Amino acid sequence: MATSISSAPESMSEAEWQTRVDLAASYRLVAHYGWDDTIFTHLSARVPGNANHFLINPFGMLFGEITASSLVKVDEEANIIGESEYGVNPAGFTIHSAVHMARPDVGAVMHLHTKNGLAVSAQASGLLPLTQTAMFVTPRVTYHDFEGVALNHEERERIVADLGEKDLMILRNHGTLAAGNTIQETFIMLYFLEKACEAQVAAQGGGELHFPSEQAIATTAEQTKGIHMSGHKAWPALLRMLDRQDDSYRH
Repeated sequence: MATSISSAPESMSEAEWQTRVDLAASYRLVAHYGWDDTIFTHLSARVPGNANHFLINPFGMLFGEITASSLVKVDEEANIIGESEYGVNPAGFTIHSAVHMARPDVGAVMHLHTKNGLAVSAQASGLLPLTQTAMFVTPRVTYHDFEGVALNHEERERIVADLGEKDLMILRNHGTLAAGNTIQETFIMLYFLEKACEAQVAAQGGGELHFPSEQAIATTAEQTKGIHMSGHKAWPALLRMLDRQDDSYRH
């Protein structure tokens, strides 16, 4: 785990503070890669030691502004725990709370509205196994049909049913989602999914597509079953990059 520059407040556990630092870093990384959507979309994390409390972005701050201390703690109904000058986006937390409450193994949920993710979400074929990166993730991807802005809590059950035990979802006509045990694992899987979508959209504009063999697709799926664990290896390097640019996310 990364070492935070500023220590946890007296009223907060070191574990919660570290989770805040890592989640704030995720927001900054999303901004760094150009995946943010002004103040919209969300990344959330379960608070260590309390399965029914979660951290999410304050609704009104850009991802590049978010810090460990500015993250808002909420319960499963998006009620704010403690104090915050910002509220949270109820539509965003409908999706996140559905996954967190149904999957005790999920420590983090990340949802984006990128141009390429939106484009693939609108394609009838969904994500295609066109590239090595896509083949990393296609066995892990499931789909959920668009029902309108996610304000209806009844949609939670359908989101959870469509996700099942997988860790990646394409929300049709909406965007991408990753759910993982840790922030590090969740971010790296989201990274691979977004790169796969980006490559697919680029390839579709370049002439006839070439698909790998079914054997190659199956071999790649078997070889990369533990690909999510690479997040723990990549995470320290990603934090070093952020620290060189701006380490204010740690405060």
